[in-house]
Amino acid sequence: MVTFLRYWGPVCGYAGLIFYLSSQSHPETHMPFVTYFSDKVLHAVEYAVLGALCYRAIGGSGHDAWRQQAIPAAILLASLYGVSDEVHQAFVPFRNSSWLDWLADTVGAAVGVTAMHRVLSLRPVRSIPEALP
Repeated sequence: MVTFLRYWGPVCGYAGLIFYLSSQSHPETHMPFVTYFSDKVLHAVEYAVLGALCYRAIGGSGHDAWRQQAIPAAILLASLYGVSDEVHQAFVPFRNSSWLDWLADTVGAAVGVTAMHRVLSLRPVRSIPEALP
């Protein structure tokens, strides 16, 4: 259970944060910096973090089959969460849902997964208790 929480706890916590922020009718009141960036860039950055966390969690599982498919599985998981987030936003007053936001989420997830894969592949294998692919 400790291993599960170590890897999946950050994913669940971050997904909860995304859900909370998506529930806000006017997120710019809580985070004024969002007005300085394109919403597509914000979506990509937000889901790059989620994708990286998903990759870490899937790669940290004890199953070789999951580790071998960690890159596409992490992108798919983050992308599916992006779909659910867009559906959720459709029901929040003053927010809207867009397939372009979902596309930005998926691209961001792919970037985050790729970056995390590269970072983790730079570490010596002996320093990682459970080696990732």
